[in-house]
Formats: sequence, C-alpha cells, structure tokens
Amino acid sequence: MHIMIVIHSLRGGGAERVAVDLSAYWQRLGYRVSLVTQMPSNTDVYTVPEGVERHVMGTAHDSGGGLKGAIANWRRVRRLRKLIKKLKPDCVLGMMTTASVLAVMAAKGLGCRVIVSEHTHPPIQKLPESWQKMRRWAYPRAHAVVALTQGTAQWLRDHVPGSRVVVIPNAVRWPLQEQEPIVPVPEKGERLRLLAVGRLHPVKGFDLLIQAFAMVANYFPDWDLVILGEGEERAALQKQIDTAALQHRIQLVGRVGNIKDWYEQSDMYVLSSRSEGLSNTLLEAMASGLAVVAMDCDTGPREIIRDNIDGVLVNPPADADALAAYLSDLMARPFKREALARRAVDVRDRFSVPIVMAQWERLLPRVTRDTQAKKSHRTRA
Repeated sequence: MHIMIVIHSLRGGGAERVAVDLSAYWQRLGYRVSLVTQMPSNTDVYTVPEGVERHVMGTAHDSGGGLKGAIANWRRVRRLRKLIKKLKPDCVLGMMTTASVLAVMAAKGLGCRVIVSEHTHPPIQKLPESWQKMRRWAYPRAHAVVALTQGTAQWLRDHVPGSRVVVIPNAVRWPLQEQEPIVPVPEKGERLRLLAVGRLHPVKGFDLLIQAFAMVANYFPDWDLVILGEGEERAALQKQIDTAALQHRIQLVGRVGNIKDWYEQSDMYVLSSRSEGLSNTLLEAMASGLAVVAMDCDTGPREIIRDNIDGVLVNPPADADALAAYLSDLMARPFKREALARRAVDVRDRFSVPIVMAQWERLLPRVTRDTQAKKSHRTRA
C-alpha cells in the first residue's frame, strides 16, 4: 500500500509530530509512505524517518486573501494533483484543515481514498470564512474525517453536515526519544519542581499559570515553576514574572529536545490551556509518572484524565484563582500526588500505539493483488 501524508510543514507542533510518527509506523509495516509539505525541508524540526519519501511543493508563501489567495490555492491544488497523479497513492491523508481541504480538491476523481483530520478544536481556530466554506464543501467528500476528541467530533457533525466523522486520539510516545537541542536539567536538590510545556502562545494560558503560581508562591517556598517551550509571548511572560518578583522561582527555559529528562526530574505537571485538542504533553507527563493538574477546557484533558483518579481537572477553566486552589491542594499533599502518579501511567496502555494504530488501519483501503495489477496497468498506460 502507498500512503501519502500532506501537511503544511514539519516546523514543530503536535500534528507535525503525529505526521512523522504515522510515517514511521506505516513504513515499518512495509507500506510505501510519501510525506508532502509546502515548506522546505530546511525548516523541519522533526526528522523524516529513513525510507519515507519526502516531497516539497514550495507553495508556502503568504498568499493573502481575495483573488490573490484564490490563485495561490489553485496553484497549490494543481501542484499537489500533479504529484498524486505521478505517485499514484492508494490513500491521501490531509493533516489539519488547510492541508485536508487541498488534499480533497487535488485528489478529486483520481480514485484514491482521501482521509482528512482536525488537530485543533475548530471553534478556537482563526480560520478565514473562505476556508470555512471550502471545509464545508470538502469534508463530506472525504472517505473519513478524523477528530482527536469527542467534543471536536460533535462540532464537526453539527457544523459540517455530511462528514463521516471518526474519533482517533493521538498515541502516547513512549518511551520518549531525545533530539536536539539537549538542555541539561539543573539539579534541584531538596526543592520541588512544577513543570509546564507548550508554545508560548495565549491559548496555552501561561499568563494564567504565572498568575496562579504567584498567588501560592509564598505558601510553598520550596516549589519552583519551569515552563518549556518557545513562542511569541516570551517577552510578555517574562515581564509578568519580573513584575511579580519571581525571577528566581519561575524559569522560561525555551525549547528542549530531551523532554524525557525534564519529566523525570519534576514533581508535578500542569496544563493551563484555555483550549486544547488532545494534549501530547499531558499524555507524556502522565506516561512519565507525574501527578497532573489540567484546565477542564472544552475538549481534550477530560478525555485523558479520569478526574481524581489519575489526575485533577480544574473548574472553572481559564480561571487563575481556581488553578491556584487546585495547585496548592496537590502541592500540600505528597501522598495524593503519589497516588495520582501511580495511576497516571495507565495512559501507556489506554493510548498505546497498537490500540491507536488499529483504529487507523480500519480506515485504510484494502490493497489486494488485483488492485495492484490495476494500478500497474494504469501506470503502463
């Protein structure tokens, strides 16, 4: 079987990492896998697995809106269609909204199965109306629409009628692999470390987290907060830390490739997001045996955490006072942290690669010898 994965780039992010993981898995099964991006390979954060074919369309320039945008998208569709005709995949998988829409358009009438996927909860996307209209046209024409959570699946059923929606969560990466940059974890001695991971972006709620930590810092002088990740909000968050005079208690480390070391040398994990798809970092933290506290936003955490069994959900969400209360409760109760952490590792089984990939396998076309013979005949023709 030949599977083509289409995604904007591999610059970093949850969907990009999933694209690489799927490529590696299917390649190990003996499938032929092509990975197509608009952005050039020198922008990659993730390494394309050996044996996976990499194709760059070079169509990632900012096209703007209106007629200019329509022409740019027509060129993207034409280039992708030419690639599909040349490579003749059995299945084309679009990763995220724009790549999914382009995949449906480009593969129209070419006889391959098209699967599309949403990796964020659509209501929080800043998606132009033109793309929303194209999504409403494209998704009902796909073989399946993959959502990460039940909440996103319900939204798609309600707002993109005719879509054949299937829920397939991300698999937890375990054990975690190292990549660059390797950032040594500072010794913490007798101190305790609260860890958070994610893009420094407003949606991740790190401003709420810093505000909440500032409320409890004086009551727990042996705890420090470490935030891993990079993004546009770094300056604003650092200013917030400085204003609270917590420079020695809160650290913005930046992006790290040895995330496993940081999970292992922390004492608790916090997810402060205002909204989520299905959080890879939350799964990783739980698989690493950390007690976790997570905002109970519309989708995501509630489909991973079993509240007060293997983690804690914060209500009301997006509320710094509530987050401070839940954090202080666990910071003060080491035995409860230990109990939650013991059960948290169940995600290694609940979201294991074999379980998740079995769900993907049900969507893939069954390629028989007759099918291959027909493809070979088309190629010769």
